[in-house]
Amino acid sequence: MELIQSFSVDHTKIVPGIFTSRVDVLGDKTVTTYDIRLKKPNREPVIDIAAMHSLEHIIATFLRNNPDWKDEIIYWGPMGCLTGFYLILKGNRSSREIYDLILSSFKSVDNSDEVPGATAVNCGNYLMHNLDMAKWYAAEFAEYLENNADNPIIFEYPKAERLVTDDGKHFYDS
Repeated sequence: MELIQSFSVDHTKIVPGIFTSRVDVLGDKTVTTYDIRLKKPNREPVIDIAAMHSLEHIIATFLRNNPDWKDEIIYWGPMGCLTGFYLILKGNRSSREIYDLILSSFKSVDNSDEVPGATAVNCGNYLMHNLDMAKWYAAEFAEYLENNADNPIIFEYPKAERLVTDDGKHFYDS
């Protein structure tokens, strides 16, 4: 079985940032998946689950209400490893081109007085939210992005090197 694209990223070297994870062409449409990484995998504690859930609600609401971007948004949701989020957009922009969108999204969390959709009617686990911690994580990431805006490492995925055999098969070292 072939290793999927997101597992070809070297998780021992990735830092927080905004990365293009994959670009898919579906007929005449292109969609791009971005890795919005808040934590260094396997080296930093993951994002608190309740705070992650709140960030998902707040930022999804911000993105889908942003007049300049709402028609481009397909998906915003957490990574299973709790180190960041995936954003799927129509089209194909570089990670740098969505920097301002991501920065403003995380900065918007500070203006939230409540978590949108955090009711039994609107959410599958409405009691699992933590607005205060969501604000803390959002501020931490926004500050990091601002401090590293000129650092190319926050925009370029570190790819894992894979040896290819003479017959074209990939060799994965354990």
